[in-house]
Amino acid sequence: MYDKKQVSVIMPCYNAEEVIGKSIESVLAQTYEDLQLIIVDDCSTDQTAAKVLPYLQDERILFIQLPQNAGVAQARNVGMQHSLGRFIAFLDSDDLWMTEKLTRQVELMQKNDAPLVYSAYQTFQETTDKTLKTIQVPETIDYQGLLRNTIIGCLTVLVDRAKTGDFTMPNIPGGEDTATWLHILKENGVAYGINQPLAYYRVSGSSLSGNKWKMAQRTWKMYRETQNLSFVETCLCFSSYVKNAIKKRI
Repeated sequence: MYDKKQVSVIMPCYNAEEVIGKSIESVLAQTYEDLQLIIVDDCSTDQTAAKVLPYLQDERILFIQLPQNAGVAQARNVGMQHSLGRFIAFLDSDDLWMTEKLTRQVELMQKNDAPLVYSAYQTFQETTDKTLKTIQVPETIDYQGLLRNTIIGCLTVLVDRAKTGDFTMPNIPGGEDTATWLHILKENGVAYGINQPLAYYRVSGSSLSGNKWKMAQRTWKMYRETQNLSFVETCLCFSSYVKNAIKKRI
């Protein structure tokens, strides 16, 4: 049985010694205090564990070290297996939250009786004092809408397991988060968004330009393998995905 008010935050990490401290602190600084932070180390080879150790004095934090590298989807799934809260949120170990993130999202979720909520977010490289752009989001989105516009950022999601039940992310190379939101919306209806930034997504120099083709390939594969779309349906959804991806980068 879930804790009816608690948010379980799932934080996978791999070789994150340089950045994980700030990410942890952004969770602990939330105005919504009834939370559990589950950090899952995906067999890091650097000093990530040593950076996490001082934070374990906070009883809300659980630290799990995997014996071998399993990938981000499996790391998140392990975290969810150990979660106690009714609500599930995700934050990678190089991203950050604004302090009101969880409070505002729990309020929105309860107001609209929603299975999933999300928000706008800002991108940055070295410091949040100099953000690159704001990724805006629609106020609502359903399954068909998300197929055509993969706009929901994993770092902004909050899921109500009282509505969705337990769930896992498919172990695919990219697109595992969107596939999960699609499954939730297909079964549970409409998600609600806050079109104000509540999180910061860190980008590297390579991710700004070098991985667009790989991301497109993974999205196509996600449509075909997890949503079982026909070739024609995949083409239609993929064309809309490309148009929206271009808009997001402008």
